[in-house]
Amino acid sequence: MSPDQASPSNTPAYSFFSNRWLSAATLLVAGALQTLTFSPFHFWWLGPVSAVLILLVTIPIPANKLFLSGLLVGLGLFGSGATWVYISISEFGNTSIPVSVLLTAAFVAVLALFPALAFWFWGKLAKHSAVRRLILFPAIWILGDWLRGWLLTGFPWLYLGTAHTDGPLAGMAPVVGVHGLTFVIAASGAAIIAAGWFIAQQRLISAGIVAVAALTPWLTAPALNRVDWTDISTEPTSVAAMQGNIPQQVKWDPEFLKDQIVAYLGMTEPYWNTDLILWPETAIPIPQDQAGKIIDHIAEKLGDESTLITGIPWYGFSERASGFTFHNSITAIGNGEGIYHKQKLVPFGEYVPLEGILRGLIGFFDLPMSSFTRGPENQSPLVANGTKVMPFICYEVAYPDFLARNAVNSDLLLTISNDGWFGDSVGPLQHLQIARMRALETGRYMIRGTNNGVTAIIDNKGQITARIPQFERAVLTGEVFKASGSTPYMMTASWPVLTLALILIVFVRERVIPKN
Repeated sequence: MSPDQASPSNTPAYSFFSNRWLSAATLLVAGALQTLTFSPFHFWWLGPVSAVLILLVTIPIPANKLFLSGLLVGLGLFGSGATWVYISISEFGNTSIPVSVLLTAAFVAVLALFPALAFWFWGKLAKHSAVRRLILFPAIWILGDWLRGWLLTGFPWLYLGTAHTDGPLAGMAPVVGVHGLTFVIAASGAAIIAAGWFIAQQRLISAGIVAVAALTPWLTAPALNRVDWTDISTEPTSVAAMQGNIPQQVKWDPEFLKDQIVAYLGMTEPYWNTDLILWPETAIPIPQDQAGKIIDHIAEKLGDESTLITGIPWYGFSERASGFTFHNSITAIGNGEGIYHKQKLVPFGEYVPLEGILRGLIGFFDLPMSSFTRGPENQSPLVANGTKVMPFICYEVAYPDFLARNAVNSDLLLTISNDGWFGDSVGPLQHLQIARMRALETGRYMIRGTNNGVTAIIDNKGQITARIPQFERAVLTGEVFKASGSTPYMMTASWPVLTLALILIVFVRERVIPKN
């Protein structure tokens, strides 16, 4: 029986997974394997393995059971890769352990609904055709990822393509972006299944064609990594980034506010003449309208050619909002100018959805600094000694298209964060890897400043040139280089790969290939 004649219910290659409990366990494991592709594990090759396992289970089962299949994959992925939110809920949200466990489980379950809905749509489109399911698999995967990164602020985390900051597909990132890499990984899994079908039927030429098509991106991407898509200046900019390692428990305690500022001033004392000095997110933990003396003191200490960029809350009147607003912001002091207000706010951490109902119910809904307002779109870069620096605050660096669009008119990227909310978990290490992917996609150096790690300098190829350990008070020094021009991905964002996904759906919908 040929693949285009096979229906999922009678495909003998999948008889091993006829046991529903074995199938469910396999889907959970397949989702969890994806977590191992990311930092700190870096087993990028498990991405195609996960895709193959998912297809082995899902191709033969009825379409009406694909929702549950996607849910199990999502529970495996987010249950293993995103439960670090428990630390912020329990340890820093003053929430009891049972409630923290319940909220973490709810968070994972909500995220798992995205692959569940994608797989449900997959079943609706492909019906009972094994061939259609294989063709549509990468398209459905990408659309599910895109929806998860957009709906209700979005959670653009744990995209399979991110694992290739150190993988063989890295060279394609400036061309197709992280979603394009994910598409290649998912398509590779589908190609392995298709090639297996053809080999089983001794259709070796067909198997060879599929194998060549699947291997081509993996073999050509390393060569692309040697292409310089942007022009990198030969003149260095010296950098000093301060990692204060302020305990999260005291960061917003009024009794310790002065101590924090004094600590950062002391760390900066030997570096006032550095070209660019970076303090992390909300390093000045009072609004700018109350921090005038601190800002003036910093400006007096800085060298004539030096700029200090720091995170600082901003409070003031906004014409756009027709009232006073509170922003999570970053500003340039000294030989620079500009202020940037964060646009992508973290639900519950920086604002509370349904605030009138939830505020006050439990400690987690009353976290410090959880009343921020979203900043306006199309903000200008900061300027530091003539260098255009596009800043991103914490979670914003996870949005690939958002960052690519805002990076167009910049020379240098900068991100500040306070990953102290997530303790000694994999969350901050995943966050660092995401920042590396953004630098790779845009062909620009990125400076990453954090409260307790990982503070790092990332080059235009997504590689770390300097870093300091987590949970230490230390200063990172190094050099960065300005970039000009745009990568192909910056010019198109994810639209080419999303368009390809839609073309595949239309291709199947128009019945160009048979149902059974």
